[in-house]
Amino acid sequence: MAGTGVGRVAPSPAARPGDPGPLAPDRALAELHAGNRRFVTGVPRHPNQDASHRAAVADGQHPFAVIVGCSDSRLAAEIIFDRGLGDLFVVRTAGHTVGPEVLGSVEYALTVLGTPLVVVLGHDSCGAVQAARAAASTGTPPVGHLRAVVDAVVPSLHRAAERGVEDIDGIVDIHIAQTVEAMLADSPVLAAEVAAGRCAVVGMSYRLSAGEVRTVAAVPAGSVPAVAAAPDAPDAPDALSAPAAPNALSAPAAPNALSAPAAA
Repeated sequence: MAGTGVGRVAPSPAARPGDPGPLAPDRALAELHAGNRRFVTGVPRHPNQDASHRAAVADGQHPFAVIVGCSDSRLAAEIIFDRGLGDLFVVRTAGHTVGPEVLGSVEYALTVLGTPLVVVLGHDSCGAVQAARAAASTGTPPVGHLRAVVDAVVPSLHRAAERGVEDIDGIVDIHIAQTVEAMLADSPVLAAEVAAGRCAVVGMSYRLSAGEVRTVAAVPAGSVPAVAAAPDAPDAPDALSAPAAPNALSAPAAPNALSAPAAA
């Protein structure tokens, strides 16, 4: 991962070649919404995918958004948002679960590449959420490293149960919001970038059949997230037995500029 010119963004429809400044978080989000609309309506532009752009970004990258997404094979961010080489910094895990490597990758994009937007991207019918629900209902955790994925999702099941949410897609929405909260709580770097107004965090859910994304949670740039945990804090209790406590992000986010798609 190489980056030069921290804070600058590669040319795109939102930042013309002569524009010297980085995208603001809300403008970066508008770019994602515009690209998703093109994808949904079947008129993609496939920007920044030609040989000349490939050569142009060979010496450095300036992505305008970090996508922390589920590793589901149908959730390819560059396709969903109609973007190209150097546009998106993508980190994917099953159930968009977050650990030190994921947070380190996000912090790299923020502090080295100057990326102004972090998106948590989940989707309906999430297999990781279904696996966690099955494990919780039977009391039998999966074997191997899949246990780590399930443990990361189970707190979202507890929160859904507290609210009386039982359908899988409603639980997915809660899990997306919980992931946003967890990233801000566990990364002092991310929380500081948001508080300083240099970055925003948005949770989105993707509909596999329709191809569209919608906003589930939003933390605008300039807001003050909850105090982040120390990097070496003790491990939390086993997720299969310890319900997560309610928190501010568990409630639906109030409407704001980050949650509304921009005009095409």
